[in-house]
Amino acid sequence: MFIEHPTFLLQRIYPKGIFRKDPSDHSVCLTFDDGPIPEVTPWLLDVLDRYGVKATFFVVGDNVRKHPEIFRMIVERGHVIGNHTFNHVRSLYMRTPDFIDNVKKCDGYFKSHLFRPPHGIMRRWVYRYMMCKYDIVFYDVVTRDYSSKQTGPQVVENVKRYTRNGSIIVFHDSLRSRENLQYALPKSIEWLREMGYGFKTL
Repeated sequence: MFIEHPTFLLQRIYPKGIFRKDPSDHSVCLTFDDGPIPEVTPWLLDVLDRYGVKATFFVVGDNVRKHPEIFRMIVERGHVIGNHTFNHVRSLYMRTPDFIDNVKKCDGYFKSHLFRPPHGIMRRWVYRYMMCKYDIVFYDVVTRDYSSKQTGPQVVENVKRYTRNGSIIVFHDSLRSRENLQYALPKSIEWLREMGYGFKTL
């Protein structure tokens, strides 16, 4: 539960972070981290188009550099973009100025007021700097699609168990998550629709 639904703990650490949207609104925000990559992102965009869903993509700057045409596909199809650092670096393993420089390097490829720290954690001084520059977006539901210990059906169950009004749900468009994502994303969208949820971007 602390992995799939970490809101309470993280809110204590990062009180100004965005973990959930309006709890009175029967809608959710689908978010995707770590792309864009050619092996997953185009398929993902086609799925979202098929269901008429708009999402928020927290992209890695170096992937944008390597795959600009796929990045353009995300933007042209009406999705929202957020900064996920240039190299998917962890704040805890870097000097604060170096981490901030990595975020700024990502900003050189596109502009966004949204930032999500890789692995959902960052140093205190990084947090203080970032909250003055960005809306820091965390999550209410971690699907764990990236985990080799999870199956596609288990990822869907994580969505069903923890989703609530206003949930910010995180999937990943990465090679590590591909198999679970291809199973779980369509079934999750269909279940969310059956439960009457709407879909919004951040």
